[in-house]
Amino acid sequence: MRMERLDSNKFKIFLTFDDLVDRGFTKEELWKNFPKTHQMFQDMLFEASDELGFEIDGNLLVHVHLLQAQGMLIVVTQDLEFIDDEYVEMKVTLDENKEFMFSFSDFESVIQVSNHLIQLGVKHASVYYWNNQYYMKLYDQDLQLLNKEGIIAVMSEFSFPSTVTSIRLKEYGKPIMEYDALYQIQTYFLS
Repeated sequence: MRMERLDSNKFKIFLTFDDLVDRGFTKEELWKNFPKTHQMFQDMLFEASDELGFEIDGNLLVHVHLLQAQGMLIVVTQDLEFIDDEYVEMKVTLDENKEFMFSFSDFESVIQVSNHLIQLGVKHASVYYWNNQYYMKLYDQDLQLLNKEGIIAVMSEFSFPSTVTSIRLKEYGKPIMEYDALYQIQTYFLS
């Protein structure tokens, strides 16, 4: 489990599916067993409070993004207008993203991970740029035939799972290389 404070009233938690299993959960239970899910979020909030020095008071907006194979990203925002030491109220929303999307802080990391992906047998990827970040989308047809966990482990060394969809990136960002990005990167940067 990784935690990061984003600003004075917001932080994020990233959990892999292994972290969820360690807590006694399956992916399906998140959608079906709301009391157990609510209790898990509450426990994680108090862990984050201790680790990040974040006071958990009043209304909390908890947005949970289930990421296809990576795990889940939880963004917690404290409503600063309704802080009350007497209670904590959580409003939880769940989203699921079916795409394998990862974000990178620089293009050099995209080049480096591309070399590893080619060696693992991945053939298709798209690369986008938006809001000072690079994004790589991997395609499910490649991942079904290969060691998905190994590929995700390699991606995690160079990037972060992203909740941004390719639709948003095509509309607001800039497609740099679509579908054959690994071949193009190999041709222009790795040869």
